[in-house]
Amino acid sequence: MSYITTYTGNHFDPINPDPELINIVDIAHALPMICRGNGQVSTFWSVGEHCILCAKEAAARGYSNRVIEGALLHDASECYMSDVPRPLKQFMTVYKEQENHLLDVLYTKFLGSPLDEQEEKLIKEIDDAVLWYDMKYLLGEDSEGDKPETCMVPDYTVRAFKDVEQEYLEIFEKYKVL
Repeated sequence: MSYITTYTGNHFDPINPDPELINIVDIAHALPMICRGNGQVSTFWSVGEHCILCAKEAAARGYSNRVIEGALLHDASECYMSDVPRPLKQFMTVYKEQENHLLDVLYTKFLGSPLDEQEEKLIKEIDDAVLWYDMKYLLGEDSEGDKPETCMVPDYTVRAFKDVEQEYLEIFEKYKVL
């Protein structure tokens, strides 16, 4: 079998992604079901919650709708490819290439084109800042470097996955580019 069956019933091949089969409902449903940090956290915290925090931080910084939506979607490939922890992913060249290709397809579908270098930089800064808070609040661990400057204080209240799914869709609709 060369595909996965998505929540909405599509047969999606993550190796040869068809943009017509990418559905925001599948993304919004799957990401709240995937635990951050390979499950090595003090309480369940989803990739969906992480993406929501990133989008909220982008909005709080006054970034464009395109960057806000890009921040919301920056881990969307994980709904099709799963999450791989950073220490392992750095050695997975083919996986990273495929993930980047899938992200370009996702960004093109929802934003009209892949992210440019500056947009990637802004989203990476936000992603790293939120990761610092993830490490602090979900593991009680001090991350490397100083506490990052953020425009909002991340809220780590655990919520039902359906609530996260709904908020993900609401943010997507609010900042939708296309």
